[in-house]
Amino acid sequence: MRCEDIASHPDFRPLASLHGLAVELRYATVYNFVGRDLYGSLDCAWLHRLAAQGVERAVATLAREAPGLRLLMLDALRPHRVQIELWDFLDGTDLRQYVADPARGSIHSFGMAIDATLVDADGTELDMGSGFDEMIELSHPALEARHLASGELSPAQHRNRELLRKVLCGSGFRGINNEWWHFEMLDRNDVRQHFTRVD
Repeated sequence: MRCEDIASHPDFRPLASLHGLAVELRYATVYNFVGRDLYGSLDCAWLHRLAAQGVERAVATLAREAPGLRLLMLDALRPHRVQIELWDFLDGTDLRQYVADPARGSIHSFGMAIDATLVDADGTELDMGSGFDEMIELSHPALEARHLASGELSPAQHRNRELLRKVLCGSGFRGINNEWWHFEMLDRNDVRQHFTRVD
């Protein structure tokens, strides 16, 4: 399905329908690792309804666990054509571990993955120790124990990451080993086989 036709598909919900959620899609700005607006006129502020329900649960959990904080959506639906651009941009580098191979398909392109962080009441992002899409080992959840021991990751930064994981993983998402901001829903192979990819 083309991204231009998403509003007519019953399985997708607009992010605007998720109350209490802050949204700043970074690939619709120049503030991303490519350095340009990758979405242009495309409306990518959508999620599959199952992922949208998970975000709603996470927003409610966060309101109970940490009043005053909000979930900030950094990326949601990412059309397959944009995934190809990201993959091609990293051609010839050792950074492709951070971008799903378009030949397999990104779970973002099915509306079943999100990139997110937390913001305070003033809209300031909580310090997670590294930035969104910062492609370094400090961003890897799998290496947090090592980074805590070395002092590269502070206890406060680690607590912020753990809170983000708690509210999202407790709402049906799961994280990955090398990006603290990325969360997805259901088995990847199942999503690729049975869900609608947005091109």
